[in-house]
Parts: sequence; structure tokens; C-alpha cells
Amino acid sequence: MRVLLALGGNAMTNAEGRARPEDQIAAAATAARAVAELVQDGHEVVITHGNGPQVGNLLVKNELAAAVVPPVPLDWCGAQTQATLGFVLMNALEAEFAMRGVQRRTATVVTRTLVAWDDPGFVHPTKPIGRYLAADEAAVLIEHGETWEDRGVKGWRRVVASPEPLEIVDAPAVVALIGAGFLVIANGGGGVPVVVDADGALHGVEAVIDKDLGAALLAQRVGADVLVIATDVPHVVEGYDTPDPRPLHHVRQRRLRELADRGEFAAGSMGPKVEAVLRFTAATGSHAAICALSDIVEAVDGTAGTVVAADDESTAVEI
Repeated sequence: MRVLLALGGNAMTNAEGRARPEDQIAAAATAARAVAELVQDGHEVVITHGNGPQVGNLLVKNELAAAVVPPVPLDWCGAQTQATLGFVLMNALEAEFAMRGVQRRTATVVTRTLVAWDDPGFVHPTKPIGRYLAADEAAVLIEHGETWEDRGVKGWRRVVASPEPLEIVDAPAVVALIGAGFLVIANGGGGVPVVVDADGALHGVEAVIDKDLGAALLAQRVGADVLVIATDVPHVVEGYDTPDPRPLHHVRQRRLRELADRGEFAAGSMGPKVEAVLRFTAATGSHAAICALSDIVEAVDGTAGTVVAADDESTAVEI
């Protein structure tokens, strides 16, 4: 099968969430072991990943240097972290392949994702990013054109647009590399957001695309047979943070949509992951899974995590 594997941001940090270079290299080595096992089992793997901690580090550098040099635009931060994490993952994968005697080349595509210039998010930015700052520190960044909001006792925090991903601009390059035998890493952080200007040219914008929704769209464009979103919990849970939590193991698309529509899944955590697998199953008729990083191999086979089947698929048991 062709597997689109989406590694959550936690997959590129240590257990405490630290994102020092050595932490990220160690985390990539852990992910590479699962990927190599999938490849040895005969699967074709395409990887995408989160980049929140890494972009956060760049934003801190922006803040500290804002009085000296202009801040690096957010789209540049996305492109930089795609390249850096791709480099780290390629090294980890190729080391694991060499140890196992697997002949497979890797490639990273710095990937652009098309969004609409008139997306409502650009009018009213709501996605908080980065750390809280004092009013005088935020004022320096506001002078550079950034949007910051007063969040009370915690201080000021930057907010940006989180527009809907419409198309993976560089999907043809990803598909071509897959066809040439490469294991491809692409569309990190949901992709670098770009818009089409009046002359038909693309240019980057200050925004953050949801990485899970970007993964669902990439999975469709590369013809994935299954989408696996690896995160820091083993299952999607109905009734989370209640006296009666119920892990979901195998579930039909329509049942999961009902749960999502009634607000079972938090917008800032599990909600986008659930929406991503629902979009993928609806568009392709194939199954998807949300699982812990340690359960990737089993999730591909449908034996671990929360496995979501299309309503007409016969392989899943509804709960």
C-alpha cells in the first residue's frame, strides 16, 4: 500500500517537548525505525510532519532580534523548518535503511500550499502562535506589521490567519519522485501558504495552515491508500475529560462525523485530526487511522489506534 504518514509535532521533540537539535535528531531516529519497518513490509511511504516547536524557536529569535533586524516572515519560517526537518529525517531514515540493508533513496520537497487571498482568516486572524510577551516587547513587532492581542495577565500574543488549504502546489513533484523510487518528505507544517496575485504569480503569506488538513489533502493528491496520523495518544476518545471516557477503536465515517459535529473533539488538539481523516475517507473511500507514534506499523494494518472506515468499506467494525 501507499501510506501517507503524518508525524505530529511531538514526533520531532523529546518526551518533555524540548526541541533542541539533539532532541530532534533522536526523535527522528525513533520515527525512522517505524518507517523502515513499513518499507520492509513492502509499503510505499510518504511522510509529512508538524513544525510547531521549530517555528516557535524561530519566532523567539525574531522577537529577540526585532530591534536590530527585521523579523523573518512566517512563510519563510515554514520553508526553513521544512528543509531542516527534511534534512534530519532523511539522515535518520537512510541510517536506518543502511542498518537493515534496505535500498531506498530519500528526498525532501519544500512544498507550497495554495490558499485563497480572501479567506476569512486574513480579515480576522485568530490562530495564536509563539509565546506571550510584555506590551512593550509586542509593540516592537506590531511596528513591523504583525498582529498581536492583549491576553490579560499572561501578556500579549501574536495571532495569524489559518486559511483553508485548497491545493498542494508541488504535489506533481512529489508524485514524480515517488515514481522514481524515492521515499519523499513533503508539505511539512501543512505547507508554505501561498496565494495567487492579480498577475497569476504565487507569493507567500503570513499564515499557518493546519498540518493535519494539509496531510489529508496531500494524501489525496499522491494517491495514498491509507492516511495515518501519528500523535501522542493511542486513540481518539469519546467523552474525553469526563467520568466515562470511551476510546474509539474501529469506527465508521458517519459515526465519527456525528461525534465531531456535536463538539466531542477539541478544536486545538484532536479536532483537526478527526476532520482530516474524515475528509480523506470521504474523498477516497479508503481507511485512515489516528494512533500513537509507537503504533504506526499496526495502524497501517488496521490493528491499532482509531481506525476510520468509509461508510461503504467492509473492513472495519462499527462501534
